[in-house]
Amino acid sequence: MSRLSLFSSPLLLGFDHMERMIERAGKAGSDGYPPYNIEQTGEDGLRITLAVAGFTMNDLSVLVEDNQLILRGKQADDKDRVYVHRGIAARQFQRVFVLAEGIEVTGASLANGLLHIDLIRPKPQQQIRQIKIRDGGAEDGPLGVNTGRG
Repeated sequence: MSRLSLFSSPLLLGFDHMERMIERAGKAGSDGYPPYNIEQTGEDGLRITLAVAGFTMNDLSVLVEDNQLILRGKQADDKDRVYVHRGIAARQFQRVFVLAEGIEVTGASLANGLLHIDLIRPKPQQQIRQIKIRDGGAEDGPLGVNTGRG
């Protein structure tokens, strides 16, 4: 049984990777921790800000892998402390953002409990190419390959 897809139209050639990106985004999870904002910082700039109070730079990692921005945080639990009440847990997280083709991470900074990730979306260069039409003749196969027939 074949699976129907939004991108199965014969007019959308080569967009099968978009479907995979959408599936990855759906699997990225809907856990609300840590909370984050995404803001536009310019015509081509974006900034993701995560609230990571209590995390140090050594507790955090920012990784770009296979068009995914992966943000991880892991705090070490201090075994020497004795808590009368513990309302702030040493919690770990992983937050994944699927990046469109061409999006680049330009930097990351940590200030006042907020982790900022700066991104830029370069403007695509318009490309126009003239494709030469050649005589396909009866002896040629696809793309002018001689089939040896006739």
